[in-house]
Amino acid sequence: MKTLDQFDIAGRSGLVTGAASGLGLAYAEVLCEAGAQVTLTDYDGEGAEREAERLRDEGYAARAARADVADLAEIAAAFDDHVAAFGGCDIVFSNAGYDAGNGFWTPEDTRNPRGQLDVYDPAAWERSIQVNLTGQFHTLREAARVMKRNEERTGRRGGSIVCTSSNAAVVNEAIVGVPYMPAKAGVMHFMRHAALELAAFGIRVNAIAPGPFVTNIGGGWLKTNPEARKAWDKLVPTGAVGEVHQIKPLALLLASDAGSYMTGAHVMIDGGMQLGPVKPLTGL
Repeated sequence: MKTLDQFDIAGRSGLVTGAASGLGLAYAEVLCEAGAQVTLTDYDGEGAEREAERLRDEGYAARAARADVADLAEIAAAFDDHVAAFGGCDIVFSNAGYDAGNGFWTPEDTRNPRGQLDVYDPAAWERSIQVNLTGQFHTLREAARVMKRNEERTGRRGGSIVCTSSNAAVVNEAIVGVPYMPAKAGVMHFMRHAALELAAFGIRVNAIAPGPFVTNIGGGWLKTNPEARKAWDKLVPTGAVGEVHQIKPLALLLASDAGSYMTGAHVMIDGGMQLGPVKPLTGL
């Protein structure tokens, strides 16, 4: 088989959570660009439908479904609808995430008192863990349920699941706040357990661990605050915060047969931030 042929996913189908914007939308786009049929799911159902309609207008097979990954019934229904529409499910990007927004993302001070442990809002902790960690369990649970039946439905055994982790799973930094780091560390270890368990069924499970990207997380202030963007660019060893198009090749590698010998991998894509910032974070 030629090398580039291994990236071909034409005729397969994929479901992406958190696909209305940011990295999730990039994952959905690259699956469409490579020939897959795609369901975009998001808590923001209108946003998911808007992007799915845009992709359909561009000639791709895309549909949308509203789903809160913290609600098992909702994510199960999204998978059932996907299978009904496309016959099976070959690829899943378990991407949906939540920024608790308790003050720690503010560009004025990366160690804002509102994000400190002794005053942190327990409700914000609960919601962050529910979406960022329990949501991964719900999504992988349902992905395993449908992928184990792929061979009888489509003739293709197994599938590929890709979790969105973070370099925050292994790097401590106050800007990401109290619940985010332990949630993402949990994603990393849960992904490894799932990879070991599901390998017997031909299902690969890997994780992409992004560093700083220009998305809507943290209220989208890297998009709207030029000074904050310049300050962050100076912190990244490669010289700039990531743009979402830069994650697409890695996503396609893990989704396709090009990554067929990869499972249980936690792949960093963070401009070298796991090595340590160019200079200490003291405020932006």
